[in-house]
Amino acid sequence: MLKLKMFTFNPFQENTYVLFDETKEAVIFDPGCYEKQENDELVAFINSEDLKVTHLINTHCHIDHVLGNAFVKNKYKVPFLIHQKEIPVLKSVNVYASNYGFPGYQETEPDGYLDEKKKFKFGNTELDILFVPGHAPGHLVFYHKDSKICIAGDTLFQGSIGRTDLPGGDHQTLLRAIKSELFSLPDDTIVYPGHGPETDIGTEKQFNPFVGKNART
Repeated sequence: MLKLKMFTFNPFQENTYVLFDETKEAVIFDPGCYEKQENDELVAFINSEDLKVTHLINTHCHIDHVLGNAFVKNKYKVPFLIHQKEIPVLKSVNVYASNYGFPGYQETEPDGYLDEKKKFKFGNTELDILFVPGHAPGHLVFYHKDSKICIAGDTLFQGSIGRTDLPGGDHQTLLRAIKSELFSLPDDTIVYPGHGPETDIGTEKQFNPFVGKNART
């Protein structure tokens, strides 16, 4: 059975996720931990569950989702994976991190690239990889069919969508990608976003002001 633990880190209130199953293998998505106490909180949970971290994944590479990359990679000696289109997004973080109040940010190179045409596997778990650009050029979403869990990053939120005014963003691209990729999932799929509380596909299809049935965009 797939289990999920959410942490909310850094001043951007970013959601970091740990996914793990009965094998005790675990994947860390979008580590936003920056301060020591945030790092300690993440490690304490992993130790308490006796987990073996096998991979580090970024849904996309904006600063709030990558602040803990170096810590996680160095701590657990695991491969770091992104979509290839996120390379320039990741590299740019080192340029502006200090301006955003993160002078201690450590740049981390990816060890490999994820392809939306393939599955991602760890332990006994297989995740579908969905390509949902618009907030970021190489944004990926991860879906587990059996548990109907969706790690959505900054694509779809409770009553909102990801911002598209950052470099590489495009509003219409995001709208199309949400409707074609995320809204093809079952209505009872739980969406775990990069910020804020979880929601579900059915609710957002019905009521989301940007992509719901009565949206004007």
